[in-house]
Amino acid sequence: MLRSVTRSRGRLGVAVALLTASLLSAIGVVATTGVSSATPVAPGTTVYQLANGCYALQGADGAFVNRDGSGYRSGGTTVDDAESFRLHAAQLGRFMFYGTDGSMLAHDGAGGVVATPIATPSTDWTVMSSGEKFVLTATTNGRTLVSHDSTLSLAEPGGAPEAASFALIPRTGCADFPEAEVNATGTPSEIGPGGEVTGFIDTHVHMNASEFMGGNLHCGKPFDPQGVTAALVDCPDHQPNGMPALLENVLSFGDPFATHNTAGWPTFPDWPAHDSLTHEQTYYTWVERAWRGGLRIFTNLLVANRVLCELYPTKRNPCDEMETIRIQAKQTHEIQDYVDAQYGGPGRGWFRIVSSPAEARQVAADGKLAVTLGIEVSEPFGCTLRNDVPQCTTEDIDRGLDELYDLGVRQMIVTHKFDNALGGTRFDGGITGVAVNIGNYLGTGEFWQSEPCTGVAEDNELPTKVDGAQNLLAVLPPGVTLPVYPAGAQCNSRGLSALGEHTIRGLMDRGMIIDIDHMSVKAADATLGILETAQYSGVVSSHSWSDESFYRRIYALGGFVALYAGTLDASDGKHGETGFIDQWREAREMRSENYYFGFGYGADTNGFGPQAAPRSDADVNPLQYPYTAFDGTVMDKQRAGDRVFDVNVDGVAQYGMIPDWIADMRIAAGPDGDQIIDDMSRGAEAYLQMWERARK
Repeated sequence: MLRSVTRSRGRLGVAVALLTASLLSAIGVVATTGVSSATPVAPGTTVYQLANGCYALQGADGAFVNRDGSGYRSGGTTVDDAESFRLHAAQLGRFMFYGTDGSMLAHDGAGGVVATPIATPSTDWTVMSSGEKFVLTATTNGRTLVSHDSTLSLAEPGGAPEAASFALIPRTGCADFPEAEVNATGTPSEIGPGGEVTGFIDTHVHMNASEFMGGNLHCGKPFDPQGVTAALVDCPDHQPNGMPALLENVLSFGDPFATHNTAGWPTFPDWPAHDSLTHEQTYYTWVERAWRGGLRIFTNLLVANRVLCELYPTKRNPCDEMETIRIQAKQTHEIQDYVDAQYGGPGRGWFRIVSSPAEARQVAADGKLAVTLGIEVSEPFGCTLRNDVPQCTTEDIDRGLDELYDLGVRQMIVTHKFDNALGGTRFDGGITGVAVNIGNYLGTGEFWQSEPCTGVAEDNELPTKVDGAQNLLAVLPPGVTLPVYPAGAQCNSRGLSALGEHTIRGLMDRGMIIDIDHMSVKAADATLGILETAQYSGVVSSHSWSDESFYRRIYALGGFVALYAGTLDASDGKHGETGFIDQWREAREMRSENYYFGFGYGADTNGFGPQAAPRSDADVNPLQYPYTAFDGTVMDKQRAGDRVFDVNVDGVAQYGMIPDWIADMRIAAGPDGDQIIDDMSRGAEAYLQMWERARK
C-alpha cells in the first residue's frame, strides 16, 4: 500500500520521494543527479501509478515539451531541454502537470496551450494509456493535447491521432506540488490484541459543510481537484474585512459587525480557528493527520436545513434537505476517490467508506480509516409540520429510509433544530436559541411550545431575552413577536409522534443506529422506551445534545455515548458547566458491566459549535511537541503553508489537531490520564460491538 508518513514544509516531501523512487525502481530507471535517461515508463505502467511522479513529456514526433517564455511548446530536441513536471492527481485518472517554477500546463478554453501559476479547472488533464504512450485530454472540454511542428495545441477527439500521444520520461528535480502537511511519522496500528480495533471514534462530524445551506455559506472545501490552493482559498464573499459574513460574525463573535482577515492559503492569519464556525476545518490532510494520530472510525453526518438555506441570500445548491443529502453523499465518495488517486489507484487510499461493522473491521485490519455515514437534518423525507399538520406519510418515511440505506447511511438524528412531524426538538439557549426558534416558526408556523419538566431530564434552558438579537427579528412577518416563556425548567411539549415511532421501528428493522441527540426530553424518553422493550442496542448520544440522565439507559441497552469535543478543563459556554474530562468521569460511572466499555467524542467540526479552546493552564504546563501518540506514531506541530498550529495556543483550530487534543487529555486528567486515554482508545471497538448487536 502506498502510504505517506510525513511531509516537509510546503511539500509532499518524503511521501513523494518514496513514491517516485519506488516507481523508478519498478520500471528499471535509475535516478541520477542531473539528466535522466530518455527512457519512457515501462509498458504496463497504469495511469494511477503516475501520481506524484516526476516526468518529462515527449510527443509522438520525438519533440520534448519545454518552457518557452510565458507558455509551453514542444520544441525540445533532447530530454535535457524538457520541462520536468510533477504529476498531481486531480482525481482518479486525472492530473495537473506542475512545472519547476510553479506554473502548470493549461489550456485557454479554445485551442491554445498556456502556462499558469493559478490552479483552475483548465489545468486538469485526463490521462489515458495507449500502449507505451499516454493521451492527455483537457478535462473541462474533452479536447486532446497534440504536438506538431514545435507547437502544443488542442484538437477535437480523434482529430489528430498521429500527434496525440506522449511518452512520459521519468526525471528528477521536480518541484513539489503545494499541500497542507500531515507532520506525523509512523504506521497506523492495524488491529489490536485479540482482534480488537484499538483507536478513537468520532461519532459526529460534518466533512461536507461546503455543500450545506445552498453551498455558499461555508468558506473552503474538504478537497478540491486542483489542490489546496483552490480548496482553502481566500473567502471572497467575506470581503472586505469579514463584514459581509453576517452568520459567521453572529455565531462566532456574537456581533453582526465583527471583522476578520479573510485570507486563506498560505497565510491563514485568522482562520481556521477553534471558534470560527463557517470556515473549513476538515480539509482532507487534516483528517489524515487525525487518522495517523489514532482515529479509526469517523462518522460523517450529512447535514441540511431548508429554512436557513432559503434565508441565506446566495446559493448554488437546492435547499431541499434530501437533495442536499444526496449531494453530500456524492462528495464523500469523491473524497474517497481523491485520496485513492493520491495513493496510486482505487482502494489504495486510507479513507474508506463502510456500510457494515464487518467492513469497518476489515478497514481497521488494513490500517485505514473507516468512514461511516449518518444524517442530521430538520425535515427528513420532507417530514416537516405546517400549522401542526404533518407533511409526510408512513410511505414517504419508508421510501426515505430505503434511500438512506442505499446511500450507505447507517446513523440517523431523527429531529434536529426544529420540531418536525416525527417529534419535538431539544431547545437551544441564548442568542442561538432565539435564531433557531425564529427558524422553527418560519418552518412550521409555530414557535416552540413548552411545559414544566416532570422528571429528572430537562431540555436546554429556553431563551428569555433577545439582547443582541434584534436584527434577527426582521425576518418575522409583521405583527409576529417572540413568545415569553415561564421561568424555571421547561421542556418541549412535543414528544415522539406516531410517525416518529414508525421511523424508529423502521431504523431498527434495517439494523441502523438511532442517535437521540437533539430530541426533546419527551421524544428521547419515548424512543428509549421502544428500544428497551425490543432490547435494541443500536442507540448513541453522539455529541452531548441529550440530557445526561439518559446515558445510564443507553449503556444498559449496550449503546454508545460520545461527548462533545469541547474544552478539556472548563465549560465552553454551551454544553454544560464542566469540561470534557469531568463529563467523562460522570458518564463512566453510568457504564454497564454487561458490555465492553469504550468512550468516544463528537467533534461537530464544521457544524455550528466551537471546537476546543486551549487548556487554561497550557502556558505553564503545555503539551510538548513532538509527542508520541498512544500507538507509537510521532506527532509534530501541524503545518499548512505559512501557518504552524499548536494546541497550546490555537486549541483545536482544525481537525488535524484532534490527536493533540486527545494527547492533552493525559495532562489535563492528572492521575486519571492513563485511564481516559485507555477508554478513548477502546472507543472504536465499543462502537463496533454495539453496531454488530444492532445488525443482529
